[in-house]
Amino acid sequence: MGRAGVVILACVMALLFLVLFFGGRGGAPAAWQNATKLAAMCGGTVNVSRPRPSATGADEHFGGLLAPGSDRRACRSRYESPLYYKHSPFAASPHLLQKLRDYEARHKKCGPGTPQYAKSIDNLRSGSSNTEAAECRYLVWLPYNGLGNRMLSLLSTFLYALLTDRVLLVRNTDDFTDLFCEPFPDTTWNLPPDFPVANMSQLGVQSDDSYGNLLRHNKISNHPDRAASQPVPPYVYAHLAHGLRITDQLFYCNDDQIALAKVTWLLLQNDLYFVPLLYDIAEFENELRRMFPAKESVSHFLARYLFHPSNSVWGMVTRYHRSYLAQAEERIGVQIRMFPFATIPADDMYRQILACSRQEGILPEIDDEHEPEPGNTTGAIDADGAASSKAILVVSLHADYYERIRWTYYEHTAKGGGGVGVFQPSHEERQERAQRSHNQKALAEIYLLSFSDVLLTTGMSTFGYVSSSLAGLRSTMLVVANDQKVPETPCVRAVSMEPCSHLMNFKVKCKGKTVDKEELARHVKVCEDLPRGIKLVD
Repeated sequence: MGRAGVVILACVMALLFLVLFFGGRGGAPAAWQNATKLAAMCGGTVNVSRPRPSATGADEHFGGLLAPGSDRRACRSRYESPLYYKHSPFAASPHLLQKLRDYEARHKKCGPGTPQYAKSIDNLRSGSSNTEAAECRYLVWLPYNGLGNRMLSLLSTFLYALLTDRVLLVRNTDDFTDLFCEPFPDTTWNLPPDFPVANMSQLGVQSDDSYGNLLRHNKISNHPDRAASQPVPPYVYAHLAHGLRITDQLFYCNDDQIALAKVTWLLLQNDLYFVPLLYDIAEFENELRRMFPAKESVSHFLARYLFHPSNSVWGMVTRYHRSYLAQAEERIGVQIRMFPFATIPADDMYRQILACSRQEGILPEIDDEHEPEPGNTTGAIDADGAASSKAILVVSLHADYYERIRWTYYEHTAKGGGGVGVFQPSHEERQERAQRSHNQKALAEIYLLSFSDVLLTTGMSTFGYVSSSLAGLRSTMLVVANDQKVPETPCVRAVSMEPCSHLMNFKVKCKGKTVDKEELARHVKVCEDLPRGIKLVD
């Protein structure tokens, strides 16, 4: 046996040791550290078969979705992530690709550090509302709520920027830094710290500068006859987070979009996926149809375009994948979220997971008639170095479900033979929204889930929505308990990979030009996991 063979065998045995004693989990962040140590020790040789481009022919630019020319060293995930995906059900439309290239040129022309940006900032400081002379218009996204909510909100806001020819800028908070690479070539999407609007973290539904309050006090008009001649404020705050009032909901009306088009600086705070609501605005109807002929492709394309994990997060992803998941012939992602308003005992939740698995054929069936063969327990690589057939990645704040699933395949052989590996990168026990390290691990787990061939996620979970969108998969969703009662139906299959828009008391009635309501009704349906939510379908 040559030196390379000895190294590979040693790495295989080291991986078996880590799996059997730490189970691909350990204490958080022990599993991430184990993967790092193993990858360093093996010099990258554990992943004998590196990920290859998918059978659909996707290249490192996602079939033209990404523009070439970015610094590979500054953002490894931008060029490497396409190699980890097996599935991409759609090809981007030529119109979408052109819109993205036009946007990149506009951002490079108008972004921070340019004369146009400096001029717009001077006008904002002086209180000028001379929008006719403004070359560039801006959309400032304000972060709110947890990571999954933020990603879906940011994705929706970017689509709105595409539709309105605005430049998207992101107000970064400490817990949101070093999560993503810059998505646009040769420029930045970060809002400079000297932005002259004070106390942006205090903006809310009661703010004087909110669109709803400006309407109520006649400081802006949404009436077509008056809007053309009435001056507009130097900036407007759009409050689209939970708790918005009817006047705030007018943002989603066609006449109001015509009025807002005159505003140079639009600040927006939101914590949900509001793309389906944009389809009800006549001004956007034709562009949306041309950009996304397949309605359920919106989040899939925009998530893959916009989100690229930073090198520090991407290192966590690739080390864990290489150490524990790369050898599996099939990867099954299981994401379990217990909401505070829908808690049930852990035993009931586990029975629901198993009932769903039997109903939909997700987890490998066990063979109760035969004892497990030596080496066929929870190892991702057998003792002879052969690849196991399946790897189950469990993502949850709690370790209990991972331990139960892992023990099941320790005690029982999977039907049809082959090894079954069960892994969990971390178990934080509770969500820490304001911690950067927590968000980094959460983002790494979103991407590990998105590399799955099969997904079982929790209904209403934005974490699961983002993973499904990135993966390009319609997941099976666990039904969330209602009134702390175990659901009679354990899970449902998603009819679309699009996220659900979690609407709350949406009552606004728009005036003016409308879209084709029959066409809209065919493609905007009630969500499978939330009766008061809506989602896009084909």
